Amino acid sequence: MDCHETTGLLQAYADGELDPVRSAAIERHLLGCPECTAQRDQLSALRARIRSEVPYHRAPAAVRARALTALDAAVSVQVPTRKPRERWGWLTGGAMAGCAATVLAWFVGTTVLDWQAGHDLVTEAVTNHTRATLGNRLLDVASSDQHTVKPWLSAHLDYSPPVRDFAAEGFPLAGGRLDYLDHHPVATLVYHYRLHTIDVFVRPIAAKAPTGSPPALVTQRGFNVVHETGSGMEWWAVSDVNAEVLTDFLRRVAHGG
Repeated sequence: MDCHETTGLLQAYADGELDPVRSAAIERHLLGCPECTAQRDQLSALRARIRSEVPYHRAPAAVRARALTALDAAVSVQVPTRKPRERWGWLTGGAMAGCAATVLAWFVGTTVLDWQAGHDLVTEAVTNHTRATLGNRLLDVASSDQHTVKPWLSAHLDYSPPVRDFAAEGFPLAGGRLDYLDHHPVATLVYHYRLHTIDVFVRPIAAKAPTGSPPALVTQRGFNVVHETGSGMEWWAVSDVNAEVLTDFLRRVAHGG
């Protein structure tokens, strides 16, 4: 095996996806090729870094419980006993067992995907909040006047987000900015609470909502993330404000006070 062939297979080799014959051929080549060995070491270092630095998240207990319930239901399906002269009995039983397995796989798969979609949005919202705060780019339009912030956001989006000031309740509006959530531009309203900053992402409720509901409250990297729906919109609030305070505030924002 030459360098060209080895380079094309190194990633699959590092992931353990090659058959024993090709793996052995690559290992023989690596013994006498410093360049390919260096590439192999770089891939190994990258894998180690990903494992140590990328966060690992376990599925919530609710997802596990739903999956186990579906498994119990699938296992309990009664397969008809084949009669001695029943020519096609084995086919019927196999088909029913296959259907049960397919239903289980579909249910578990969609449950996990729904949870992952909600979790990805949480991660994206926290990342946006952190990036805007550290990059000193919290505001594209700085104003406490909702009649200034709302038209600016509406002019840059294909929807008009509700904008309200809650200064009387201790949550003054600081302004707004454009951001991205789930690969789409989204309005971000910025509020202050004492010495804290609250980012509120608002977008229209999707016409075709996912099967599972996003989590109402999640804590990630020290930030609380609250989800709410109201006024025809979907709302996400991110801040290091107390979870109870943030939840109550977002409920008022979503439902107009």
